Amino acid sequence: MANSNILSTKPHPLFEECEEHLCRLGDLNATSSASITQKLSGLEDLHNCAEKLLQLPLTRKALVNGRHEKWVDQVVDGSLRLLDMCSAAKDAVLHTKECAREIQSTMRRRRGSLESEIKRYSVSRKVVKKAIQKALRNLKSTDSKNAILSASNRDIETMALAGALGEVEAATLAVFESLLCFVSGPKSQYSKLNSWSLVSKLLMQSKKIGCEEEEKAVNEFENVDSVLQILIQSDKCPLNIENVQTELQCLESCIQNFEERLDRLFRGLIKIRVSFLNILNN
Repeated sequence: MANSNILSTKPHPLFEECEEHLCRLGDLNATSSASITQKLSGLEDLHNCAEKLLQLPLTRKALVNGRHEKWVDQVVDGSLRLLDMCSAAKDAVLHTKECAREIQSTMRRRRGSLESEIKRYSVSRKVVKKAIQKALRNLKSTDSKNAILSASNRDIETMALAGALGEVEAATLAVFESLLCFVSGPKSQYSKLNSWSLVSKLLMQSKKIGCEEEEKAVNEFENVDSVLQILIQSDKCPLNIENVQTELQCLESCIQNFEERLDRLFRGLIKIRVSFLNILNN
C-alpha cells in the first residue's frame, strides 16, 4: 500500500490526521493473522477520522456543490463498494468458523462421523474460496483513486477532500484484499510435502503449543486445511486428535479477532454511507 499522497495544502487538521492513519497502515505488513488484525484496527481509526471529516461544514459544502459531478459519484459509490467487501470478508470468516466448530463438536462428543464432518468442512472451504475469488475479481475492476483526478478542476479544498476520500477507500480495499487472500490461503492445492512438513512440526511440539507464541508467518486457515486433509487421507496418520484440536482452537481464536474488528468496521462503514446520503439528499 502506497503512502498517502494528499495535497500538502490542507484546509483542516483532520486531513493531516487522515494522512497519519494512512501512513501507519502503509507501514504494517499483512503477513500473519496478528498483523492483519492490526490493520483492521487501524482501519477503524481511519474511518472514525473520515466520519469526522464528513461532519465538517467545508466537506458538506463541497459534496453538495459537486453532487452532480463525477468525483462525488465515485466517492459515494466507493462507500457502497467498501460495505460489499467488508460483508464478503465477514461471510468468509463466519462460514469457516461454523464448519470448524462442527468438527470440534464431533471430536469432543466422539459421536457421529468425523470423516463426514471433515468432508463437509472441505466442501465449505471450496465455497468460501470461490466467493473470495469472485470478491477479489470485483475489487480488481475498481479504481478508487480517480476521484481526485475528476475533481482536478476544482478548488484546493475540494481536491484535498476528493484525494483524502479516494485514498481512504484505496487503503481499505487493500486491507480487505490482504484479509481475503489470507482466509483463502494458497491458490493451488496443498502439496503433500507442505502438509507433511506441518505434521512434522506438530509432532515435535509439546502439548502446550503456543497459539499465543509469536509465529512469524502462520496461517491458521492453511494449517487447519492441511491437517484435516492429512487426517482424512492417511490410513496410518501420525497426527493425534489433540494436534488437530489445537489447530482448530488457534483458528477459532484467529477468526474471533477478525470477526470482532470486522463487525465494528462494518458499523463504521454504514455510518459513513449514511452520512454521504444524508448530505446529498438534504
